[in-house]
Amino acid sequence: MDTPADDILLEPALLDALGPDDLTAMAEAGRCIQDCYRVLRKSDANVVAELLKDQGEFFEWDHYPKGDVYDWDSHSQYYYHAHPPENRAHRYGEEHGHFHTFLRPRGMPAGIRPAPVDDYQPPEEPNDALTHFIGISMDSAGYPIRLFSTNRWVTGETWYEAEDVIAMLDRFEVDQAHPSWPTNVWITNMLRLFRPDIENLLRKRDRTVAAWQAAHRGANAYEDRNLELTSITAISVEERVRAVQRALAG
Repeated sequence: MDTPADDILLEPALLDALGPDDLTAMAEAGRCIQDCYRVLRKSDANVVAELLKDQGEFFEWDHYPKGDVYDWDSHSQYYYHAHPPENRAHRYGEEHGHFHTFLRPRGMPAGIRPAPVDDYQPPEEPNDALTHFIGISMDSAGYPIRLFSTNRWVTGETWYEAEDVIAMLDRFEVDQAHPSWPTNVWITNMLRLFRPDIENLLRKRDRTVAAWQAAHRGANAYEDRNLELTSITAISVEERVRAVQRALAG
């Protein structure tokens, strides 16, 4: 990946422009996340360990849990995996692995269509035209440290314009016990607590791909293996919860 780090690294979102309804929703998401941590710590567990238990030996590139997690009501999907260290430059810091989060068309708002990308070919199964929201990088203790967006080839997603993906964010919900109730609650609320950051990441994603295409005439930017991450930001649940509380109090 040779994308210049300074070109895609974003600062955490500011909350000053958010109204009380948005801040209240974020505060509730923060409480849900912290409740998951509280319960898991009682058994010396974390959201990553919850997915890896009973999965056998952990192999890089494999999806965990096997077959991914899919909510048949919301059509939200996610999985966890890791890359070999030699295949990814740790310019943003090391990670144990990361989650990828998706929504399939049956869960999307009416009227949303794939972006008019020249090489787009609809899949045979319409519900396979899924969108990727963000990745969530995790440290070795099982806690989130970064959010990032990716180029199309990374996840094999169908490309939707950033504003359309943003319109889908509220549809992401994994409301089931399998394979881990606390991990499902956690990942659902991560997209709520950090929604302003995700909006920024997605808009930056589109700008990064457009700039890459302009600089590499004749190439297909969406399939260029030299463009992997399209935006990235450091996060802290604890710092975000405090920032939301300050914003609500102010």
